[in-house]
Amino acid sequence: MNYLSIIQGELDTIVQGNKKILERIPGDKLTWKPHEKSMTLGRLGQHIAELPHWMERITAADHFDFVRSGYQPPAPPASVAEILDLWEAKYALAKQALGGAAHADLEQRWEMRRDGHVISGLPRRVAYETQLQHMVHHRGQLTVYLRLLDVPIPGFYGPSADER
Repeated sequence: MNYLSIIQGELDTIVQGNKKILERIPGDKLTWKPHEKSMTLGRLGQHIAELPHWMERITAADHFDFVRSGYQPPAPPASVAEILDLWEAKYALAKQALGGAAHADLEQRWEMRRDGHVISGLPRRVAYETQLQHMVHHRGQLTVYLRLLDVPIPGFYGPSADER
């Protein structure tokens, strides 16, 4: 088993778990947030859904620059269905990118930049792992949001307290 197939397996496990929690988002609470400094529930769900696209960005080039690429944050989601459609599209893109990444130099430095300023610079293989951790981090945030709204939490690595 090579490194990229391990990353693909981890991606599949994490992203399938993400779908389980995204499906629990109550559609009438997309603008709710637990604190003034927090993302809204809809934006957090949308962010989790879009995160797999980083696998493609890490594979395609040696850096990504938010400003110079013209990146614009997405409009707030109008529905849970929109979040799930985004999840499906970004997961497919990530799988395709990793499937074709055999040519990628996994030890090559990959950078995240903002207008030329390096925010983060890591070997490509570590950048992949960091993005997987990023997905799990935000999924954890989403479980707290849903717990505060009294929405049952699904199990990810076995049953949750709500599934016993």
